[in-house]
Amino acid sequence: MRFDDPWYEASAAGWDEGDGRDGAADGGASSPGGPRPAPGVAEIYLEVHRSEAFREVRRRYRRFVVPAALAFLLWYLAYVVAATTAPGLMARPVAGAVNVAMVAGLGQFLTTFLLTWAYARHARLRRDRAALDLRWDTQELTRGLPGQQAGGSVR
Repeated sequence: MRFDDPWYEASAAGWDEGDGRDGAADGGASSPGGPRPAPGVAEIYLEVHRSEAFREVRRRYRRFVVPAALAFLLWYLAYVVAATTAPGLMARPVAGAVNVAMVAGLGQFLTTFLLTWAYARHARLRRDRAALDLRWDTQELTRGLPGQQAGGSVR
């Protein structure tokens, strides 16, 4: 089965176990004095996963997502709690037929769009370049390994 996705690797998914690749033909052992075999795709991805650059991308992601998600969840829960426990407050008119509940409900929609915009902006400015660099480095490391298909992306 051929996949054109440059990130797809059957051996990393464990689907090619026992097919004779990645050292299985010689019992998986190399001679102590012989040359060390080239790392497989799984080892390359594990190395990238342990790299400082990958940890920095994940750290930047968490630094934005965790506080933003908690803030939005608290804002949503405050709206629900206020709607159920303080109906008098929520029914208070703000302007004409518009009351506090309507303003807060529209605020929920507004904050959803605002949070989506902020997330996309943060990703573009703080993570996308570093993640793309990691992707290119990983593709360069995996290019030419046995079992890799030609036709990878061009930088």
